[in-house]
Amino acid sequence: MVNKLCIKDLLTLEAFQHLPRARLEWVCDRTQALKVPAGEVLVQEGEAHGDRGLFVLVKGQMAITRRSEGMEIPLGRHEAPAFFGEVQVLTDDPMAVTLRALTDCSLHEIQGEDFLALLHECREFERIVFRTVERRLRGLESFIRGREKMAALGTLAAGLAHELNNPAAALVRALREMPAAILELQRMSLVYGQRQPAPEHTQHWLQVRDDGYDAILNSRVDAVTLSDREETLLNWLEDYGVDKAWKLAEPLALAGVEPEALDQLTERWRNDPTELRETGLHWLALSFEVMAMTKHGLHGAERISELVKAMKSYSYLDQGIQQEVDIHQGLEDTLRLFAHKLRQGIQVDRHYDKNLPKVLAYGSELNQVWTNLIDNAIAAMNDQGRLEITTQYKGGAIRVEIIDSGSGIPPEIQSRIYEPFFTTKAVGQGSGLGLETVRRIVENRHQGSILMDSKPGRTCFAVCLPLPKRQAQ
Repeated sequence: MVNKLCIKDLLTLEAFQHLPRARLEWVCDRTQALKVPAGEVLVQEGEAHGDRGLFVLVKGQMAITRRSEGMEIPLGRHEAPAFFGEVQVLTDDPMAVTLRALTDCSLHEIQGEDFLALLHECREFERIVFRTVERRLRGLESFIRGREKMAALGTLAAGLAHELNNPAAALVRALREMPAAILELQRMSLVYGQRQPAPEHTQHWLQVRDDGYDAILNSRVDAVTLSDREETLLNWLEDYGVDKAWKLAEPLALAGVEPEALDQLTERWRNDPTELRETGLHWLALSFEVMAMTKHGLHGAERISELVKAMKSYSYLDQGIQQEVDIHQGLEDTLRLFAHKLRQGIQVDRHYDKNLPKVLAYGSELNQVWTNLIDNAIAAMNDQGRLEITTQYKGGAIRVEIIDSGSGIPPEIQSRIYEPFFTTKAVGQGSGLGLETVRRIVENRHQGSILMDSKPGRTCFAVCLPLPKRQAQ
């Protein structure tokens, strides 16, 4: 025979101490006893609440966890005596957490309708329950906000690392190869110098080299043209008798050297049996290689500097809490940090109002808004589609629209998208605080507004930021 919940067990909980004895007996007569062995799950995050009621834990410990980024994260634990499950009874929402027995647990379940009856009958009981609800939701929200920030930081860090990888590798490669190339250039110069060539001949070589440097640093040649040049030079070098001519053809082609120039440079050495016959050509090609290495290394360093600058601007480091914010700069900084996702198949169209003024705002928080909205847009399009960003200054306010070509938000849930913990993503993939954070930053911190219009193929979030009267005039 299953034991009923004893009144003595109920009275260990403050909320039930305010119920009359008759009501306590009524509760004890209507509860269902449960045994949950250690390691087993009582309720699973994301499952429909259904007919589950309020749980009273009279023996044992229950672990509270929530999935985040594919991991089961501990939130805390319930230790007997305790009650839980009231939030789901009151909201009829899916379970927000998973409850798993840490030890063998004894519980009693009070049906939802019986719990609600008690709640409405006794004001003091109701007050304590809602105080408990508030405390638990605050704790859950605090945890999720922390995880949300860490997840956002992880996303940005991953994007930044991805973007830094190529320029960093180019810089390292250039610096690694350059010392050997410079030493070889010095050796060639020594061999050439020992032959005491005519100054005007030396000047001709230096002029071709300098012109090639300019071409490498400043010109942009398409791949087809470069390939044609390389083939022509390869034929000339092979005809001249250069060993491994293919090694010289590419840097000479990159520098825009013509076969006619090589004819003039080598005319006096065509019949020279010594090393000098080819040394000049190798010296010229290697000079261009070193310059190309320098150019690639410089581009890598500039790209790294640009990304670091974007990250610093994004986070508004070394600045006050409020700043004069360039909205376009914030949007561009955010797009740079999402570049690795965007280039997979998303076209970005920008329609920026060139007359957009700066706005006094919390810069790093506004960038959180752009981050959440753009990240959601990318997810809605499954990494394939069109992202449109529009800015407009009108009526003393700045309006920023972020539009995606995704599947849209179903009409039946559009009224709930800003609710805390509400998410359409799978369990563990969305906290339900992204859009709530956006609204809180826009409305509470900046006295602005956020509007949403969605249909299949076009979802638009519009952020409106009012300017102070002195700015708007």
